[in-house]
Amino acid sequence: MTSTATPDARWAAVQAGLSRGWIETRHNLTEALFVFGHAIYPIAIVGVLVFIRGKSVPGTDLALATMMLPGVLGMTIVYGGLSGPAPSITADREDGTLLRAKATPHGMLGYLVGKIVMFTLTTLLSLLAILIPGVFIVNDPILDARAVTLLALIFVGGMVATVPIGVALGSLMKSSLQATLVPLGCTLLMIPSGIFFPITIVPVWLQWVVQVFPFYWVGIGARSAMLPAEMVVAEIGQSWRTVEMIAVLGAWAVIGLVLAPPLLRRMARRQSGSALAATRARYMAKGY
Repeated sequence: MTSTATPDARWAAVQAGLSRGWIETRHNLTEALFVFGHAIYPIAIVGVLVFIRGKSVPGTDLALATMMLPGVLGMTIVYGGLSGPAPSITADREDGTLLRAKATPHGMLGYLVGKIVMFTLTTLLSLLAILIPGVFIVNDPILDARAVTLLALIFVGGMVATVPIGVALGSLMKSSLQATLVPLGCTLLMIPSGIFFPITIVPVWLQWVVQVFPFYWVGIGARSAMLPAEMVVAEIGQSWRTVEMIAVLGAWAVIGLVLAPPLLRRMARRQSGSALAATRARYMAKGY
């Protein structure tokens, strides 16, 4: 009886997590502060695309906006998956949400599923908010059926490879202040990662370093989907390296899915009513 009840209970937790993720997404889209936070980035990117419209990449006939758009989409995917969960998880720990999830049977599983759903949906909305106006601004035939299919696959692969890692990193953070280190680290890694440009322009040792992380691979995937085929000459080995991209993103997905659940459970075990009260007292003492 136990063996049949446990899968049923886990499936119920997964269903609860799917519902939770949808509810949190709707909450993000109805609260003015969250809406502003989600909207400011796409608005800024679209503004930049409008500003550089009509300009070309030096030495080529390729529009600068056409070259920039895949990189922006890749950055949106990776940044949304990696940097979003950490502040959210630490905030949930400090306001008691995590403690309530811990008290529910298989609640941590539902909590994890809910976070994956929420960050996937919010990242998708940011992606579409850039892609749709971006295609009209670029005014190049870069979004055919092949490009849409590849972008969809890259989005799914990017989310699977980054959100669990983001949850694992968030589980290691001890406070909301520490959680800000995750977006900062993502930004520092993203600069030389080749997500906006082929990494053949950076030193060879740095090329090896950035190829370890998902940034580069999501970026080259987006470029392979949207840029003209002849632009492959600027990539390493003059190839879009699809097999390597699948392998690296798959490896990060496995690492994240292996690490996130136990780290989240460990953080939950350390959470108690007294710990929550102490956290609230500390913030009240600081006048927050």
